[in-house]
Amino acid sequence: MTVCTLCPRCCGADREAAAGFCRSGTEPRLARAALHLWEEPCISGTRGSGTIFFSGCSLRCVYCQNGKISAGNYGKTVSVRRLREIYSELIDQGAHNINLVNPTHWTEAVIASLEGGLPVPVVYNTGGYDSVETLRRLEDLVDIYLPDMKYADGALAGQLSSAPDYPETARAAIREMVRQTGPYELDDEGLLLRGTVIRHLILPGHVENTLRVIDWVADCFPPGTVLFSLMSQYTPCGDLSRWPELQRRLTQEEYDLCREYLDASGIEDGFFQELSSAEEEYIPPFDLTGI
Repeated sequence: MTVCTLCPRCCGADREAAAGFCRSGTEPRLARAALHLWEEPCISGTRGSGTIFFSGCSLRCVYCQNGKISAGNYGKTVSVRRLREIYSELIDQGAHNINLVNPTHWTEAVIASLEGGLPVPVVYNTGGYDSVETLRRLEDLVDIYLPDMKYADGALAGQLSSAPDYPETARAAIREMVRQTGPYELDDEGLLLRGTVIRHLILPGHVENTLRVIDWVADCFPPGTVLFSLMSQYTPCGDLSRWPELQRRLTQEEYDLCREYLDASGIEDGFFQELSSAEEEYIPPFDLTGI
């Protein structure tokens, strides 16, 4: 791939030279593959979600908890064949699904690895900064989309993630995801079989951004269409010297305001984290486990 247009940046990078914004090559680079119990209950279930953490990223979130692999690009390069073997190994361990974490810039490899399908649902777990054109290539390969909706404020997205076009880009991407999956479907045990779960992480000092995201989800999707996950697990990570408001965790007042707004929004389908979720223990160790 000498002219990469997989993500919305369309930077035209030569991936053979690991150039471009994501600084990624052509074969997938992974940091961890293991059962994970800290996703939403409908995804983790009782046995865990078979999560595969990809290295590199098309965003530059200054507060990223996975900075070691997203910006630092730590990981091990594997073949598409090995990636498919990892799916099978996680399924043999009892994974309810295969959960591809931050796969946007590896879409070519993902498509190749999913040829013929899998016996469990495939989860496409993304930061929300996705190209509609790229997503359309995943139709009938992905069962569950798990996107972030990080920002309703383009200026904030530019400051914190180097993506001022994030709001409109993510909105279009999420609409495409919902078009593909249709309304969410749960099995008798409450596990998600198909559908879209929209995540939003509350950022300290930026509660208004959260309220506008809730407004958009409530206005755009009728009840029974998507699941919404309001996350309070923000933990300061990395060099935040330029952003003093991000050097702390959420206050009880910020958390309560967002919870009350969500309760009044009309959104009934989904999840919210307790404020106590803001612990570093929820960040998985990126140590090449399962690679």
